[in-house]
Amino acid sequence: MKIKVVVHEAEEGGFWGEVPAIPGCASQGETIEELLANLHEAIEGCLSVDVETPVSGGKERILEIAL
Repeated sequence: MKIKVVVHEAEEGGFWGEVPAIPGCASQGETIEELLANLHEAIEGCLSVDVETPVSGGKERILEIAL
């Protein structure tokens, strides 16, 4: 799977990045390589969070899709 990240230069030095497809998923690093490693870890952490299974309240359908 490929996912886009937005990389910013930090004012105090180094870099920080955010993942627009995953709200709240961001990280930082002193180098681009460190930032990318930290973003990989942040993405894995964000995607591995257990969430409560939603309950259908009417005509909605709950589906799981593979990425």
